[in-house]
Amino acid sequence: MQKKLSYILNLFLAVCVGVLSAFLYISHNEEEGKDDIESVVKNVTITETNTMKEAIAKVYDSVVVIEVTTRTGGGTGSGFVYKKDETTGYIITNHHVIEGAVAIYVTNSEGIRCEATLLGSDEYSDIAVLSIGVDNVIDVAQIGDSTKTDLGDTVFTVGSPLGSKYQGTVTKGIISGKDRQVTVSLTNGSFVMEVLQIDAAINPGNSGGPLVNMSGEVIGVNSLKLVEDEVEGMGFAIPIELVMTSVEKLEKGETIERPQLGVQMMDIENSYLLSRYQIRLDSSVTSGVVLLAVEDGKPAQVAGLQKGDVIVSMNKAEVRDSAHLKYMLYKYEVGDSVVVQYIRDGKIFETTIQLTLGLE
Repeated sequence: MQKKLSYILNLFLAVCVGVLSAFLYISHNEEEGKDDIESVVKNVTITETNTMKEAIAKVYDSVVVIEVTTRTGGGTGSGFVYKKDETTGYIITNHHVIEGAVAIYVTNSEGIRCEATLLGSDEYSDIAVLSIGVDNVIDVAQIGDSTKTDLGDTVFTVGSPLGSKYQGTVTKGIISGKDRQVTVSLTNGSFVMEVLQIDAAINPGNSGGPLVNMSGEVIGVNSLKLVEDEVEGMGFAIPIELVMTSVEKLEKGETIERPQLGVQMMDIENSYLLSRYQIRLDSSVTSGVVLLAVEDGKPAQVAGLQKGDVIVSMNKAEVRDSAHLKYMLYKYEVGDSVVVQYIRDGKIFETTIQLTLGLE
């Protein structure tokens, strides 16, 4: 009996020693593990190589929200400061953003809101220039060169989609197309704009904001978007070179002068107006612009054009329709001469037109 009790006691002591040894071993290794983990965490450095932070920082504080009050309501858009002097900051935005405005307000990236003055605006280029006090300017954007971009180049936009609630939103994409021609509706008919095509997300409120390259330079002004249900990822921006050709005059409140032919015109597909004006076209005529009327003493009449003539080319470039003719015409200056080919009674004629001031 004594031997059995001694055996049980020794067994109990052995178990206790084993448990204690295991506990001490585990505790010791946990402490060592903690030291190892802490050592690793303290020495980890994360480096992000695919970042746009520097480019965004160069333009971000130049971008503003534009809020417009009209007689029937209001709206919002974006813009950016492109220049400043001792007293004034100058902002580029879209004409359609401020069209009909009775009051315009600008909010910078620090949330400071002030009233802006409209210096000048042009519907055809869809560009407007505003001014604010220089104290409200945080930064000035750098102007780049869109002609140096290629298809596939990375670009980004900064703006305020859906209004001030999402001020400073950045979206990224690529140049999807260059020298695109899109037709837009204006108060004086349709017009063709030459634009850059991008796939960066653009929504209402982005209009007037900058399109920026990876050097942080503005290469375009976001202007319009295809919003048809079946269309995705197609946005457009006006190349900055075209924008800056208008800015200097708009700063001074001057009107952008454009040449005229002195005609009323329509597309050849409009059979209703052709019938109404009693104009019959040869079936071989498939493109061009039909003249509904020619004003006395204006360039077209002086050059010999008549009602019913179909203009098919200008300086050897084909004329597709009336919007395209305006686009081609407004590339020239008042006083320039253009050679126009036209069809009359099924025959092709050519004449030189001296352009004068006015709008078609």
